[in-house]
Amino acid sequence: MVTIDAKGIYYKDLNEKIKEVLANGAEEIRLLNVNGQRYIGDCISGRQRIIIEGTPGNDMAAYMDGLELIVKGNAQDGVGNTMNGGTVVIHGDAGDITGYAMRGGEIYIRGNVGYRVGIHMKEYKDQVPVIVIGGTAGDFLGEYMAGGIIIVLGLNVETGQEVVGNFCGTGMHGGVMYIRGEIQEYQLGKEVKVLEPTDEDYKVLEYYVGRFCQFFDLEAEPIWQKKFRKLIPYNKRPYGNLYTRW
Repeated sequence: MVTIDAKGIYYKDLNEKIKEVLANGAEEIRLLNVNGQRYIGDCISGRQRIIIEGTPGNDMAAYMDGLELIVKGNAQDGVGNTMNGGTVVIHGDAGDITGYAMRGGEIYIRGNVGYRVGIHMKEYKDQVPVIVIGGTAGDFLGEYMAGGIIIVLGLNVETGQEVVGNFCGTGMHGGVMYIRGEIQEYQLGKEVKVLEPTDEDYKVLEYYVGRFCQFFDLEAEPIWQKKFRKLIPYNKRPYGNLYTRW
C-alpha cells in the first residue's frame, strides 16, 4: 500500500500523483486528509483500490473504468458521473446527481443521497449499472432513467419519514427501481408504476443487498423483514407524443 497525505494539496496535483503511483504498479493507495479535492479516480482504468479518508469533492469516479474506491466518510455531488465500470463504496452520505449518466459499475452508499440520483442512468451493451442506497433519497430519483438498477433500503427511516422524495421516476423509460418500504402514488412521476417483485427480482435483490451488507459489515436478515416495491416505466418513449406528431 502507498499512502498519500492529501492535506493542502491542490486537486490537480493530487490526481497527477495518484495516476503516477498507479502507473508505477501500486495495487492500493490510501489517501489521508482528503478535503474537497475533485475528480479523484476520474478516467482511470484498472483493478487497483483507492481508500479515501475524508470527504472527496465533486465528480469522484467520473468516467472511471474498473477501480475500487472506498470512501471512509461522505462524498460530494456527481459521484460516478458517466462511470463505465468498477466499484464505489461510500461509508457516509453522497450528494446530488450520484450516478449521473452512469453506464456500468456499482455504487454502494451506507447513508443518504441527495437529489436527482441516477438521472440518465443507462445500460451499455452488456453492462448494467447499479446504485444501492442504504438510507433515503431526495426528489427526482431515477429521473429520465434509461437502464440499470437502483435499490433504496431506507435503513435509517424514522416514523413518518419517506424513503424517497417526490417526482420519483419522472421521465423514466428503462431500468428498474426497488424501494424497501411504502411509497405513495403522489411521490411518483407519471411515467412509472408500482409492482410486487417477482422471484427473479428477489434473486437480484439478494445478490446486491448481500454485497451491500458485506461492504458495511451488516446483517442481511433484518432487511428482509420489510417488503420491497418494484418501480418500472410504463413505456419506452414517455415524451414521444410531446415532441412528435406521429
